[in-house]
Amino acid sequence: MAVTDQAIEKIKEMIVSGALLPGARLPNEADLADQLGLSRNSLREAVRALTAMRILVPRQGDGTYVSGLEPHLLLEAMAFASDVSHGHTARQLLQVRRLLEPQVTALAAGLLTDDHLRTLRAVLDRSAAAAGIEEFIELDIEFHRTIADAVGNPVLSTLLGILSTHTQRLRIVRGTHDTPAREQAHREHEAIWRALVDHDAVLAASASTVHVAAVEDWLAAGTDPPDLDPPDLDAIA
Repeated sequence: MAVTDQAIEKIKEMIVSGALLPGARLPNEADLADQLGLSRNSLREAVRALTAMRILVPRQGDGTYVSGLEPHLLLEAMAFASDVSHGHTARQLLQVRRLLEPQVTALAAGLLTDDHLRTLRAVLDRSAAAAGIEEFIELDIEFHRTIADAVGNPVLSTLLGILSTHTQRLRIVRGTHDTPAREQAHREHEAIWRALVDHDAVLAASASTVHVAAVEDWLAAGTDPPDLDPPDLDAIA
């Protein structure tokens, strides 16, 4: 194990053991390096890595603190891995989304308020009239986020946000290369909305499954079009 990795593990062990609690300030660099038997350079590298993971939080002029360690914040470290995934890994991420999103949609069916439903309807109407693919993508993300947020579980919302938003930035775009795919996505959103309006959890889950499976099937078919531009890769959410 590399020295920096060892340093990361030692700091994580302090947090897991309770020696450093959420919100606690780390000892000064020299003392902590001595305590852990590390060089100060290795400690700095470890602190930088743990900061990127949202485990540590630097405060200008006031040292470094353990974050609140909220699961939904820690999950955001997955976003980059999702962004750069393609091929087999992309299909694995979509499989996870297919397992989770229908259940979240089913839960939302019993929790969505009239305000939520009006918001979703407005999103769908704007989506149908979207002039370009970028606007369609933004509205698609808003549609799925509104449903997930209604459940009231920030861990689920964050995880699905990563899977549904970031996995669309894979090389699986259909919106700019396959116009019917955008129309299909809109029809699937409409089916989900109708089930939610009826507060039908089973139908909502089924419609959501069909929606995510369509993306998964397209990727499995190996129809990755050439010369894709990464910013346009969200079109099929």
